[in-house]
Parts: sequence; C-alpha cells; structure tokens
Amino acid sequence: MTLENKKNAFIELGKFLSQFSEGENTQKEGVLGNDVFYESFIDLIQLTQSHNGWYTPEHVYFALQSWAEALTKENLDTWLNSYDFTDVTPKKVALILAGNIPLVGFHDFLSVLISGHEALIKLSSNDQHLLPFLAKYLIHIEPELASKITFTEGRLENFDTVIATGSNNTARYFEYYFKDKPSIIRKSRNSVAVLNGKETKEQLEALGEDIFRYFGLGCRNVSKLFVPKGYVFDPFFEGMFKYQDVVHYEKYANNYDYNKAVFLMSNFKLLDNGFLTIKEDKSHASPISSVFYEFYETLADLEKKLETEEENIQCIVSNNLIKNSIPFGQTQQPKLWDYADNIDTISFLLIT
Repeated sequence: MTLENKKNAFIELGKFLSQFSEGENTQKEGVLGNDVFYESFIDLIQLTQSHNGWYTPEHVYFALQSWAEALTKENLDTWLNSYDFTDVTPKKVALILAGNIPLVGFHDFLSVLISGHEALIKLSSNDQHLLPFLAKYLIHIEPELASKITFTEGRLENFDTVIATGSNNTARYFEYYFKDKPSIIRKSRNSVAVLNGKETKEQLEALGEDIFRYFGLGCRNVSKLFVPKGYVFDPFFEGMFKYQDVVHYEKYANNYDYNKAVFLMSNFKLLDNGFLTIKEDKSHASPISSVFYEFYETLADLEKKLETEEENIQCIVSNNLIKNSIPFGQTQQPKLWDYADNIDTISFLLIT
C-alpha cells in the first residue's frame, strides 16, 4: 500500500466527516461509503453521550468538524512533504489512548498508519466507539488497512513500539512497564493564557472558547491565567458571559457547585460569576468550572518562568505577548503538524 493510497483514504474520511455538524447533517453527493455508514454514524453520534456523559453532541460534532477540516489533500501534503517514507521498516505500534475528549487519540492513530506501521490500539473506557467506527470506514475505503488496525481489550503483547497517554501517575507506570521499548509517554499538561488588560471583548470571548470547549477537559484547554498586577477582572468576566449556558449542563453544574463549596470551606478568596470561579493559585491544573490565575511583574520575567515550566504546558495563548503563543480561540483547532507536547510523532515513528 503506497503513501498516496493511505493519504487518499484519510482524505475520503475527511469528506465523510464534513457532512456532520451540530446545525444540520447534510448528505453530500459523491462521498464514498455513505450507503453503508452515513445513517449509522448519525445514530452513533446521538448515542455517544450515553456512553460518556461529557461527550455531548455539540462537542462530538466540533471534534468531527475539526478533523474534517484537517484531513484535506492540502493539509496532508503540507504535513508530510518534509518526511522521507521510502525506507520504513513496518513495526507494530501499541497505542494506549486517553478518553478525556472525543477522538483525542486520533492524531497518533493517523500518524502510525500514514507512516507505514501497524496500530495495536487499547482504547480508553471513556471513548470506546468513535475511533472503531472511523477505522471501519477507512478499511471500507482502503481494504489493505484491515491488516494494519487491531483493537484489543486485553493485555498488550507482541509490539515493537508504544505511544501511551495518561495522567502523571499512569505515566510513571508506563515508563516502568515499557522501559525496554522505544516509546512516547504523554503526561498531564495544561494550557495557559497571558493577558495584559488591553484585550478586546472579541479576544476575551475567543478565550472563553479555549476555556469552555469540551468543558475544559482537554490538555489544550486554558486552565490558568497570567495577569499583570492590578489587573481588573471585569472585562474578563464580560467576555466569559457568552458561555453562561454551560451551567445548565448537569455534570458541569455539579462540578461547579462542588468545587466552589470546597474552595469556600477552605477560606480561599474567589471571584465568581455564577458559572465559573477564578482563584489565585500557583498550579496550572484547575478543576472543572474553575480557572486559576497568577500575577506577573514583567512579561520578560514571565517568559522565563514559562520556559522553566514548559514540560507542564501544552499551549500558551496571548495577543502576541509571548513568543510561540497562539491566538485566542485557537487551542482546540491544532494543525496536523502541531504535535502534542512538541514531540514530532512522525519523526519518532520513522527512526524507531
């Protein structure tokens, strides 16, 4: 199977996914496999929340549309043209996937297959259905992929390389268990935003997307703000007001009530707008429905601090205040070449 065959299969998958959106599902002419997969995928999307209460249709559709936009010929060519796939020795790569947000492990799945290896996949108990469905679609388009994709519920055996994602605790287990295998072990990370008080209302509303998309459960969600001393939070809360309906979702509301109560019982000073609490805290990892903040003296000092903490940070969001930061509202729409933890997965797979 050639690289072009594999790329074409994923391009067709992108076309298939482009038909599904929260506003309206629209069956398009000429999309391969619609007769087999279109209606059943709509059914799966509607059932997904019963499998995982955090996977609302809104967020599942967002994930699907993000991948539809990514899986184009132009994007795949831009991503892959700098690599040499001519001398790849196929290996079996074990993928241990997370399930915090829909299809969070899809990029690793794509990277393994596109680089010519076989994927041995252990799914998270929180995301058992979406990826297997998309794998079936890919096999329908390119039958040779059938021998390259295996899902397992049991012990991982007979593999050459591993890419595993988990918490900091599980990462320590992975590092020990897979110490004799080439590996990428992904740990917990969080994303931060740097503000200077000059942000527009539109920029702060876009920051709300970075905070609230997927209820804040992803490593690319902003969970920490860095603000200058004397920062007034009123404009920030005005920007967040657009997302007030999030508290109508029971699981989120329960977390909001619980975490707010815990903070108050601990006599922490809070700012609260009825659906989001913010608390001064040195940590990057805030609980659901809360964002931490920390004051900084100068941007130069802050930049040095962020460099020392880079192993704990997935993304930095700002209005060009910090080098290599990304614009507000873009954290959940990474490009194919925006690698998790800044580890080039394709390069790793080509040399192992």
